[in-house]
Amino acid sequence: MRLTRGRKVLLTRGAWWTVLCIGLWPLAHLLWLMANDGLGANPAEFLIRATGDWTLRGLCLGLAITPLRVQWGWPELARFRRMVGLLTYLYACLHLSCYLVFDMGLDWPEIVKDVFKRPFIWVGVGAWLLLSAMAATSFNRAVRWLGGVRWRALHRVVYAVAAMAVLHFWWMRAAKSNFNEVIVYALILGSLLAWRGHRRWRTSAR
Repeated sequence: MRLTRGRKVLLTRGAWWTVLCIGLWPLAHLLWLMANDGLGANPAEFLIRATGDWTLRGLCLGLAITPLRVQWGWPELARFRRMVGLLTYLYACLHLSCYLVFDMGLDWPEIVKDVFKRPFIWVGVGAWLLLSAMAATSFNRAVRWLGGVRWRALHRVVYAVAAMAVLHFWWMRAAKSNFNEVIVYALILGSLLAWRGHRRWRTSAR
């Protein structure tokens, strides 16, 4: 089958760098805002919120790659999956770091108490730990070391991460009774997970 022009573009080095630059643009924008006193009256809250939002968006995009690849018949999209996953992990690390540094001032006894006092924080930390396991095993050497079956089983925890991320966001917003954005993310991630579940059911039923 001949590659279309769009699919050929996806295979170029330029496409890879373009996706990387787009993925790093939110970080560059946040750094620019920090340098220009543009974070508003509560910079810590702004940074925690922004990095959390980009983590959720990264999860949505990462989970959307396979449905788009299958529905469009563009297997070339798969080459961006690892990059999107690592960028999502970057924003998750920044989200956690902003909480630890700017919100809690690296006061570890208080951090430990806060984590166990507020359920949405320990759910978020749990999601970050699972993402850390995925990020640490996202390279080809890890696939060879674990074996394909175990590697795929480990990386299916992304489903749990997505559910925990939405729960983390919902619990955090519960104090303000503002669930509009939570519902949007829940619907997007829920539909992507439902697509995967339906596809696996159809495959096993054959």
